[in-house]
Amino acid sequence: MSLPSSTCALIVGAGPTGLAAALSLIHHGFRDFVIVDAVTQGENGSRAIFLHAATLETLDTIGCGDELVSKGSKWTYVTQATRTTIIAQIPFARLKPYTRHPYGLIIPQVLTEQILGQKLASLGVSVHRPYRVVGMKPNSNDAKFADVTFEDGQVITAKYIIAADGAHSTIRAIAGINFTDPTSENNNAVLEHIAQADVTFDDENVDGSVTRGIMCPENFFLCAPLPSMLNEYHATTTGQTVKERIFRISVGVTGDVPRTPSKEYTQNLVDKYGPVELSSDPSVNPSGKSVHIKDIIWYSRFRTRSAVADSFFTRLRTGDSDQGAAILLVGDAAHIHSPAGGQGMNLGLRDAIFLGEVLTRHINAAETGSLSDVDTILTSFMAERRSLALEVIAFTKRILFVAGIKDENIAWWLPISKMALRNFLLLVLGNLWFVQTSAVWSLSGLGRR
Repeated sequence: MSLPSSTCALIVGAGPTGLAAALSLIHHGFRDFVIVDAVTQGENGSRAIFLHAATLETLDTIGCGDELVSKGSKWTYVTQATRTTIIAQIPFARLKPYTRHPYGLIIPQVLTEQILGQKLASLGVSVHRPYRVVGMKPNSNDAKFADVTFEDGQVITAKYIIAADGAHSTIRAIAGINFTDPTSENNNAVLEHIAQADVTFDDENVDGSVTRGIMCPENFFLCAPLPSMLNEYHATTTGQTVKERIFRISVGVTGDVPRTPSKEYTQNLVDKYGPVELSSDPSVNPSGKSVHIKDIIWYSRFRTRSAVADSFFTRLRTGDSDQGAAILLVGDAAHIHSPAGGQGMNLGLRDAIFLGEVLTRHINAAETGSLSDVDTILTSFMAERRSLALEVIAFTKRILFVAGIKDENIAWWLPISKMALRNFLLLVLGNLWFVQTSAVWSLSGLGRR
């Protein structure tokens, strides 16, 4: 599919964030845009798996919430446990007075992308693939536009460039926008890396109804059953038949993480940090049997580093002028943080959907107003989004800090284990109404849309 030579707005990146931005623009009556992506359809893996209430409400506004809910499975309790004992079960039902989505939704990112992509296609918009941006410069005839160059030599001239091209954003780099951790603190070096995998087990009796967060010494382990629609996706899209229930496991890892791990490596992580009922050692497993990973369907590794762009909105400089094309950052191009709490894609989707309304308003205002005046629309909106990103970064760092507490005494003169104290406080506080409501409220994003 060849590219048009010009457009008003160019969306770079067709992951969930880029697709949501396109759908939001259409919802607000604007269609003069092109959306491109660097990879072919279906090359992205499972990745993010949680959608929270605030995000589902925002997706409702562009007509996508209900279908996503129908394809996912509802996460009704935040379950915190040790490897052997449940510490606390916090119900998402505490959110019922505040939202029509009093739950978390478990749905792999590939399904989210598929649903958003199909919605966009039904509205007559195609994603141009695979087109990788390699350059961007001011247009020689009109400085308010930019010429964006792709790997195959094609060029699109655009007035607005929406960078939804991920943590290694080419657009952000070319625009010269810094992308650094807003704080210098390293909350826990043990959790510098997180290994994630979609796996099946050789025991069909593995509980597929509960998402569990395991508090280990200096680490955490997450096990979440994924919806059956993922099995259907693999069968119809990748040709891979998976009969067993697929589970997402996520765990902190020290040292180097293999690019392509063996089942043995992954099983060792489960045996060391996972719930004992998933152990391959029958002497540890309370059933007296062994449970093994049968297949690894998808695997990835993440650094828990955080970073935020200095600005989410700038203009491409043209000589001494800063009145060039508008550069707008959303999603991972604007902010990244650890997967803790499943916040990343959620904030990115809200960035994109809210941007659709604001950008449409800016485009309309720019037809009659001066650029310096109407740019306040984008400046104030993006400053607010950046402030929310900083809040989320701080929130995920707090989760990692709690998860990675070391198994050591509080002080030499107070021989009480920090980990034991953490677990005791979670046990006591986790049963208080106010604490339960506060915990799911923070996860839901309803207080920081």
